[in-house]
Amino acid sequence: MKVLCFALFAAAFNLLVGYVGLLSFGHAAFFGAAAYATGLVMKSLGATPEVGLLAGVLTGGLLGFVFGAIAIRRQGIYFAMITLALSQLVYFIAVQARFTGGEDGLQSVPRGKLFGLVDLESTMSMYYFTLVVFVVGYAFVLRVLNSPFGEVIRSVRDNEQRARSLGYSVSHYKLLAFTLSAAVAGLAGGLKVLVVGVASLTDVHWHANGEVVLMALLGGIGTVFGPLVGALTFVSLQNYLAPLGSWVLIVQGAIFVLCVLLFRDGIMGLLARGWLAMTRAEKKGV
Repeated sequence: MKVLCFALFAAAFNLLVGYVGLLSFGHAAFFGAAAYATGLVMKSLGATPEVGLLAGVLTGGLLGFVFGAIAIRRQGIYFAMITLALSQLVYFIAVQARFTGGEDGLQSVPRGKLFGLVDLESTMSMYYFTLVVFVVGYAFVLRVLNSPFGEVIRSVRDNEQRARSLGYSVSHYKLLAFTLSAAVAGLAGGLKVLVVGVASLTDVHWHANGEVVLMALLGGIGTVFGPLVGALTFVSLQNYLAPLGSWVLIVQGAIFVLCVLLFRDGIMGLLARGWLAMTRAEKKGV
């Protein structure tokens, strides 16, 4: 379930950086703010899980619209730094505000009953619910990428000046893509708090931004299944390297450096090249 949540988060990030060419360091704000929103709705109002997730999606989307309206005026490193600064504002609010629980976060968030019928406190029920939400969210991202809108944002990534000369409002497409990406990240954040039962400062910390960047790099930026593979690899490394204690970050860093140096297009790119080489070898054999 944790892999599916982070895979959806990475897919949201990949939508922006891989297909629009905008490197955001502020996606933890959407992920974490949605987690807090879902947690508050579930814990304080006793809402059902679908209402909690809707609150997370709306929170992520609205916050993304505000961030995007400010940040898309700049490009490159300036865009990245603006999103990081805005993300830190959200982190500061999460630390200081009473309704977030401060450093303790929101604890013991209930999963509730889906549509008032299916009790998600059961592990298997929660797993299938997480799987369905992941499939729907991932399918939505793929539908966006395979639509005329997806073709336009690819053209903006490849040649912004030409896209503008063809009559497209580049800023509007960037803002819409940013908002959609933030909404999907919000869905991932809301789903995560239902799975774990806790919304904490780690969800909005800048470390979370770094983690989603690493997931995208590991899986392959701009690839369809790269986010899923990257999230699976990242979470697996965290679990299997946990016995190493304080050495975990060093080993993880070494592995990531090797991955970036040896296959810059990620694991999916490596698999694609291997498949292409095998296909060519078979054709030559025939």
